Amino acid sequence: MAAALTLYRSSIGKKAIMAVSGLIGVGFLVVHMYGNLKIFLGPEYFNEYAAGLRTLGGPIFGHTHLLWIARVVLLAAVAAHIWSAYELTRQDLGGRPRANRYGQKKSIAATYAARTMRWGGVILFLFIVFHLMHFTLGLVGYSAGQFQAESNGQFHAYENVIAGFSFWPATLFYIVAMLCLGMHLYHGFWSAFQTLGLNSYKTNFALRGLALLVALALTVGFVAVPIAVLFGIVR
Repeated sequence: MAAALTLYRSSIGKKAIMAVSGLIGVGFLVVHMYGNLKIFLGPEYFNEYAAGLRTLGGPIFGHTHLLWIARVVLLAAVAAHIWSAYELTRQDLGGRPRANRYGQKKSIAATYAARTMRWGGVILFLFIVFHLMHFTLGLVGYSAGQFQAESNGQFHAYENVIAGFSFWPATLFYIVAMLCLGMHLYHGFWSAFQTLGLNSYKTNFALRGLALLVALALTVGFVAVPIAVLFGIVR
């Protein structure tokens, strides 16, 4: 127990929490992107997919049970990721000599990557809040009566996405956030393996390539939907 608390309080423990929670997030993003791309198969298919998420795991799991389990796990991972990022940032700033805080800052690769991760993380957090208010709750980005909530088992996810991305400020913010996500993933995905001790000088090049591939695939996959709506490919 004491060893676990010591690890939890240490920078190594916080980095491990950040790495594991980040990998859980990557797994969710892959599944989420795959689901989003189903919009290219048409409204009927996409709306059936949205409805199918509620019965996922049946008949072993009841209606929305597995979906809620996934939501709770993801929420816990996001909370752990934000907490560990905050603690590590505070620890990093607190450990710097006061003279260095006001002296000339040297822009080195590690510092640039850290700054990008921190500010990118803040933008992504704000995006998550906006995204839930936009597509899940329909509180922003729609005119009165435009958002169609579930009614008697009928889903209008396809129509909501089309209407939601017809509001160009939301589309612009979405695209910018996805570009930030790509940069965040490239550095974070590789760093997670490094933190967990799963890389070496033999695998470092391959893991960096994998990180780049994952970041590019997710960025392009997510951006494809609003771009398709914007140019009338999906309507």
